[in-house]
Amino acid sequence: MKVLTALVLLFSLPGAHFSAPARKPVPANPTRQSLRKGGRWYLAGNGHAVYCYGPVVLMPDVYGGIQYVATFCQGDKPMVPLKD
Repeated sequence: MKVLTALVLLFSLPGAHFSAPARKPVPANPTRQSLRKGGRWYLAGNGHAVYCYGPVVLMPDVYGGIQYVATFCQGDKPMVPLKD
């Protein structure tokens, strides 16, 4: 009986239990920074900043010249003309 009482008291003391190490909480939805891996900010021809994942290529423009175009950009346009 004394042994059983001693065990109950031993395990009821704070700090007597062994627990697993605490884990870092995982966010439920990904952050904006994790969604933007591998891209770069560019200045579009209309003066706005755009974030694009693809390479910058040279494309012919309407007037017979060439212009730089960023590819695979966020938003509704897959290609955005860049400001020189």
